[in-house]
Amino acid sequence: MKSLVLGLLFAAALALPADAQITETVAHKHMVAAANPHAAAAGLEMLRAGGTAVDAAIATQLVLGLVEPESSGIGGGAFMLVFDSKSRKTTSFDGREMAPASAKPNMFLGPDGNPRGHFDAIPGGLSVGIPGVVGMLGLAHDKYGKLPWAQLFQPAIKLAESGFPVGPKLARTIKNFAPGAKMPDIRAHFYHADGTTLAEGEIYKNPEYAASLKKIAAEGPDGFYKGEIAEAIIQAVQHAPGQQGGMTMADLANYRAQERSPVCGDYRQYHLCSMGPPSSGGIAVLQILGELQRFPSSQLQPGTVSNAHLFSQASKLAYADRAKYLGDPAFVHVPMAGLIDKNYLRSRAALIDPAKDMGTAQAGTPPDEKHARYAPQVSPVLHGTSHLTIVDDAGNVVAMTTSVEFVFGAEIMAKGFILNNTLTDFSFQPMRDGLPVANAPAPGKLPLSAMSPTIVFDKDRRFLLSVGSPGGPAIIDYVAQTLSGILDGKMSMKDAIAMPRELAMNGPTLLENGPGVDKLAAALTAMGHTVQIPSQEGSGLHGIMRVKDGYIGAADPRRDGIALGD
Repeated sequence: MKSLVLGLLFAAALALPADAQITETVAHKHMVAAANPHAAAAGLEMLRAGGTAVDAAIATQLVLGLVEPESSGIGGGAFMLVFDSKSRKTTSFDGREMAPASAKPNMFLGPDGNPRGHFDAIPGGLSVGIPGVVGMLGLAHDKYGKLPWAQLFQPAIKLAESGFPVGPKLARTIKNFAPGAKMPDIRAHFYHADGTTLAEGEIYKNPEYAASLKKIAAEGPDGFYKGEIAEAIIQAVQHAPGQQGGMTMADLANYRAQERSPVCGDYRQYHLCSMGPPSSGGIAVLQILGELQRFPSSQLQPGTVSNAHLFSQASKLAYADRAKYLGDPAFVHVPMAGLIDKNYLRSRAALIDPAKDMGTAQAGTPPDEKHARYAPQVSPVLHGTSHLTIVDDAGNVVAMTTSVEFVFGAEIMAKGFILNNTLTDFSFQPMRDGLPVANAPAPGKLPLSAMSPTIVFDKDRRFLLSVGSPGGPAIIDYVAQTLSGILDGKMSMKDAIAMPRELAMNGPTLLENGPGVDKLAAALTAMGHTVQIPSQEGSGLHGIMRVKDGYIGAADPRRDGIALGD
């Protein structure tokens, strides 16, 4: 619970003011929606050069690792969903960080055998997973790239060498992080010699990051996973102040990103595809929407008590299943088809009382559950992620969610980039009540994620919209609520992304503070909900929607994002 509260408080601290401007852009040819204007501009530059959505995503990510290093970068991991307009097929690329060979099921237990606190496992090298972003980008580029690999690195290299004005979000993050920032890498990059932090508008340069990008641009992913960059990563992990990790050069050299089939399903007349395991995001989003399908859209209008109640109940059911059944499918049996089976979702939806909160939901028994005998894990709520959505001239679509896990990851750096703390996404308890936990640590295993890059198609299976968000486990609710707002509430992309967040991750009902929240909270309390009202939620949604003459893109006003297009 301490981790959950700290995560929510940190999310609120990072959020933009409630009156921040909501950005929306209309384009006819192509579009990029990303978490920072410099990053979006890099992606747009590639689209204007005739590049594909994947080309643009690579350029965007490389700049994000510079201008928004607290959230994502080449020292972390990502999931990418790609819709190929020519074949009309959707695939996904898995760049999730992997546990090194030194990982053990009990690696996050204390001397007394009890799980350590989440924030006791970071900072340091123990929590660092083998980074997957570079391998995933290389794999996606091999299949869908058009521009030369090295060309995609030029905007980030130039910006790292010449410098850029520190943006509002990075400045706020550094300032709010300051009381706990004791790690030397963080202080060397984001603090002055007198101990003051970089302020908004100050020019920040990172020539070390530029040098790393030049090497990867010239040598491909091998320039990252072998040689001097790999050696620097191992040095940082094995000799980090405080807690050391056991990652080796062999761990890095053996890492392989994967192409996977997405998880897809229907909601009313729409067809949705999202990320499957080791992300829980796609299954959980489809579960929430599948359970809401029992109710007419008239009861799911944004801002109403009925919508907040019904959404919270469906969310609780999905999160209960997530905690018990989801993990790396290479290590545990995940009943994927059963969890989104229409009959199973109807049986789960029948548990929803339209007039009363269900309390804590229990996991169900999906088809093919017989091999999935696990205990549910306990998940903290942490925020250190970013999302981008891109459409190119040919109508190809990329939805990519990317992360270093918590803010500034493990708080250690190598060659100018932040290293992730993604191994803390494993369950700290390998066993509960005599049963194994599906998401327990193991060598070579991928930790469970909630990242939910999603693409929606209309009844004729034409691209309609794409959306995703940062936000830790809350990503699932951020994305599902936005999709329901658009598909049930007929909201615009801009309004759906900006609307107040309503979450229920099988715990208290969280209502983002704003006009009318007290009245809504009172009504839900009368229905049995335990309501909490964080000052502001940590979403960072970005989305693009197809319209008659092109596309409309929007960015979450809680962060620095923007949509750019031609």
